[in-house]
Amino acid sequence: MATHQDSDSTAAADVSETENLTLVQAVRDGLATEMERDEDVVVMGEDVGKNGGVFRATEGLYDEFGENRVIDTPLAESGIVGTAIGMAAYGLRPVAEMQFMGFIYPAFDQIVSHAARLRTRSRGRYTCPLVVRAPYGGGIRAPEHHSESTEAMFVHQPGLKVAIPSTPADAKGLLTSAIRSPDPVIFLEPKLIYRAFREEVPTESYEIPLGEAAVRREGSDISVYTWGAMTRPTLEAAENLAGEIDVEVVDLRSLSPLDEETIVDSFEKTGRAAVVHEAPKTGGLGAEIIATLQEEALLYQEAPVERITGFDTPFPLYALEDYYLPEAARIEDGIRNAVEF
Repeated sequence: MATHQDSDSTAAADVSETENLTLVQAVRDGLATEMERDEDVVVMGEDVGKNGGVFRATEGLYDEFGENRVIDTPLAESGIVGTAIGMAAYGLRPVAEMQFMGFIYPAFDQIVSHAARLRTRSRGRYTCPLVVRAPYGGGIRAPEHHSESTEAMFVHQPGLKVAIPSTPADAKGLLTSAIRSPDPVIFLEPKLIYRAFREEVPTESYEIPLGEAAVRREGSDISVYTWGAMTRPTLEAAENLAGEIDVEVVDLRSLSPLDEETIVDSFEKTGRAAVVHEAPKTGGLGAEIIATLQEEALLYQEAPVERITGFDTPFPLYALEDYYLPEAARIEDGIRNAVEF
């Protein structure tokens, strides 16, 4: 049974010492902590070794753990993931990095046809303890293929888990759970907030279980569901509306498995809902959340559920990027529409 966390994202850890880290530093810390704990953990990808990764998420790991555990690969995403699947079946715990989510598509066949099916195909004889990390999402003025938010494609695949942190403490805890998972995890890191803020992150190893959402803000008038980089503007919108509308903000953190219990419990309390994500609207995870609310809590619903999302277009270049991404003012308008219906 899933139980939600409160707004303190370090609550899952028995905290003794902490360090003030950005999200990307917390990712690096999570990798290093697990590599120190378990010699079967191997990091691989384009420029992850001597260069420390394009965002420096693996900086220093090559010097600390050596070339046999921090492996620079050719620019061949299908080959990276295919090799990692073989390593996982052999008994290692590879963490494969895609430099950007928009580069993951050549590896899609390996992920959905092999990694996701290995347990079923072998009737449980083999599992695939593989993590595929990828910076994702927009907001950094990147060129084409660098700003995609296609998490719903992977949520749709049975056999895969999908996690997206929105805070540094969650990044380390969720990544630890992902690495220890016996099954493949797509771990998406919102690069817009890689260095946007810092928070205290426990120095020791700890897990935040996959499949547990976090209620970042308690409220009574409307439940707003979000994840990743959209959590911060959603919280900003909720604070801007304080005194007018009491907004509850639920950060899903894990998209597969999905914490349906927390989603439904929040909706039963408020009776109104909105979903915020930067992916295109059509076929996005917001539709699945709405379907869950219809199936599990229809009698509590007082108004149509609002979707505040990116648009059904390719991610735009610089001039329209800020318009494409949901920001606090657009989120506030969507919340008002749901409450005033």
